[in-house]
Amino acid sequence: MKNIRLSKKEDVSRIAEILVFAKRMNFRSIFHNDDYSFNELQVMNVIKEFLDHEEIFKHIWVYDDGIVKGLIQIEGKEVKTLYVEPFFQNEGIGGTLLEFALGEFQVKYLWALEKNVRALDFYQRHGFVYHGEWKYE
Repeated sequence: MKNIRLSKKEDVSRIAEILVFAKRMNFRSIFHNDDYSFNELQVMNVIKEFLDHEEIFKHIWVYDDGIVKGLIQIEGKEVKTLYVEPFFQNEGIGGTLLEFALGEFQVKYLWALEKNVRALDFYQRHGFVYHGEWKYE
């Protein structure tokens, strides 16, 4: 699919930036944990974690149109993570990544926080249905 490619080690700084800022934007209002959001959740920490576990790059696909704007982590038939840089949200990038996962990997499931209403609405618009299964995180 156009603009989507497998991630590489050289993408680590953009991947880390996207993860950190998207997680802060999406989860701070849910968890109310500023210590985690601004002390533990740091770009350099995420970079180190990824470089210590380089096999993760085999599971992450990025949306790259000259700038890496979003990512999706797919393991088996599950979407593990899907994030779009907050500056580029609402431009169809998340939908493109999800459609890629559905088409190329026939993903069947994912987990989302029940309080992350925006994510739940997004996934439902793309055909995912809540089946009532809970997983404590």
